[in-house]
Amino acid sequence: MAELEEQSSKTEAPTEQKLRKARQQGDVPGSREPSVAMTVLSLFVIVYYLAPTVFPRLSELFARLVDGSASIDVGTGRAGLQDLGEVVEMLVLGSVTVLAPAMIVMFLAAVFGVIVQGDTVAAVERIKPKISRISLVEGFKRLFSADTLVEFLKNLAKLFVVAGIGMWLGGSAVTAIWQIPGFLPERIMDHSAGASAQILLGTGTILAAIAVADVIWKRARWLRRQRMTLKEVRDENKDSEGDPLIKAKRTGIRRQRARQRIATAVPKATVIITNPTHFAVALRYEVGRDASPVCVAKGTDRVAVRIRELARDAGVPILENRPLARMLHAVVEVDAFVPVEHWKAVAEIIAYVMDLQRRLDRPPPPGSRLRTEN
Repeated sequence: MAELEEQSSKTEAPTEQKLRKARQQGDVPGSREPSVAMTVLSLFVIVYYLAPTVFPRLSELFARLVDGSASIDVGTGRAGLQDLGEVVEMLVLGSVTVLAPAMIVMFLAAVFGVIVQGDTVAAVERIKPKISRISLVEGFKRLFSADTLVEFLKNLAKLFVVAGIGMWLGGSAVTAIWQIPGFLPERIMDHSAGASAQILLGTGTILAAIAVADVIWKRARWLRRQRMTLKEVRDENKDSEGDPLIKAKRTGIRRQRARQRIATAVPKATVIITNPTHFAVALRYEVGRDASPVCVAKGTDRVAVRIRELARDAGVPILENRPLARMLHAVVEVDAFVPVEHWKAVAEIIAYVMDLQRRLDRPPPPGSRLRTEN
């Protein structure tokens, strides 16, 4: 009951971090069926395609050994050891050379049976001793689990399928021996090889279908086992993104530093361009220091109000130019120069501010208005 309740509480799909951690621990959806199916199909390839060339060469190798056996010295002297070494060398090298194609086919089939499943990992965690593996309670749980029932039914189906195919095709092959007119005894080997290839092909095809179904089942069960509770998702987000309290504290520190920076930069600005209420951009231009006007502060809403307040307290001119304020706020970063395409409009405002400092009374540039309210 406790296990069912725990499983029912896991309503969230596993995150990438959870799946990655499971793979690192060696917990991946694995199935033996693809390897079994590929082994049977590789035997079909060997019997149907390689056997007609491999078996004669292997027979020739053993025939040479038998023919040369009369000349082999079986004594204990140096000559006997040399003859024995030559025989072993010929037997080993000859067998490896003849059987190499068959071994390569089986090796490739085994590798493909592993790769086709997707997740393949080598983890030390899988071979570490665990108490749960020798626990009677955990053993009974595994014995009567859904996975065990599926394994039993799958193996039962394989038994009946393989036995049925073997009896059907094998019986047909035996019956054909006395039904074929003029059947000669020397054709029994070829006939048996053909029947064996049919049995292996039929069995391998059925096993391949079972392997596909088993891989899908194992992956679905694995994903279900990796599901998470809401608390686990929140804890994982907290670990990956940081504690919300610490994150809020850091945000507060950044805002405090930004306010301090604005409080230091705005009094040194040359002009403040506003929207008039929602945007504010503080520009600085000093002859001989700045190649072009520099944005020293910018902000919207409350930050814009604070910029205007600091500017009024410091006596920095505030000009209202709605399109220019919006454009500069969108394209200019703090401590960056004003883009070339806005130089003309900004230069007119800077020149007007410098004239105000020289007490030259003239109207502001078109589209701009000097704000003098407190």
